[in-house]
Amino acid sequence: MFNSSLSVAEFVLHCAIRADHRILTVVILLIIYLISIFGNLLVILVIKMNRQLHSAMYIFISTIAVIDLVNTNTIIPRLITILQFNMSLVPYGACLTQMYFILNINLTESLLVTFMALDRYVAVVHPLRYPSIVTKKIVWIAVLSIPVFAFLLHISMMVFVSELSFCRTNVLPYCYCDYSNMVQIACNDDPKYLLLLSTFVILLGFCPMILILFTYARIFSVALKITSLDANSKAFSTCVTHLIVLVLAYIPSLATYILPSAGVKMSTEVYNTLVIVGNVIPPMMNPVIYSFRNKEIKIQIYMIFTGKKTIPGTLQH
Repeated sequence: MFNSSLSVAEFVLHCAIRADHRILTVVILLIIYLISIFGNLLVILVIKMNRQLHSAMYIFISTIAVIDLVNTNTIIPRLITILQFNMSLVPYGACLTQMYFILNINLTESLLVTFMALDRYVAVVHPLRYPSIVTKKIVWIAVLSIPVFAFLLHISMMVFVSELSFCRTNVLPYCYCDYSNMVQIACNDDPKYLLLLSTFVILLGFCPMILILFTYARIFSVALKITSLDANSKAFSTCVTHLIVLVLAYIPSLATYILPSAGVKMSTEVYNTLVIVGNVIPPMMNPVIYSFRNKEIKIQIYMIFTGKKTIPGTLQH
């Protein structure tokens, strides 16, 4: 037990995974980590090396790859350390830092995926106006301003967290430091703490998701009217791959924020599963979904690993 007037010096992350499952979980996390690092670094390298891939879409793709690298290195090494070496003690400052980074990463990627959807919307629905609407200048302004916006916005959460007192326990019931978990174990009963989270989830989670769904619905309707089979196929392929990202990244992550803020208590196993699916799997899958299915990137990867400058016909389709 802790005195409410005493500041907590550290938190204990109670990452409840059965002992007989720990080794397997660590191995899976390590494999995911290595695939994520390799895949995203490869995407960045390929786009960086080829000037023809410096268009708006590829700038967004490479930016998401950078964010996925940060996300992977923020979460997975800490999870492996906890599970493998039972190092569950986290200093107060380090816990808040991890929470702040995760919040910013999630919001930044959410807004970037929204901009990518709008980019595809303009490309399909207004193809003739695309070069004048989606310029490199606009894309770079978006890419550079989104992280700044996220970092500034989440300062309010950091201020609220600094107000929390932990008189009952310093044990966080899940595998990483999270705002909603801190609010739940704190002694403060003021509803403003969860109200702030709910407001952010609605404005920055639901609203972008609805906008993305609207843009892809519009793209689908336009694609159905395209007579060119190749253009039609490309539009549908883009929509499907981006919607896969939406399901993998948005739904589990939103659930981890929405349910606690609504007062719904989840078991540790369910919450940890949502965290892993929402924060660990997408960085591994994004290079495949966004890049390795892309013809231009596949060609560049083939040329890098084979040293050949002529491309087989099957690879170009």
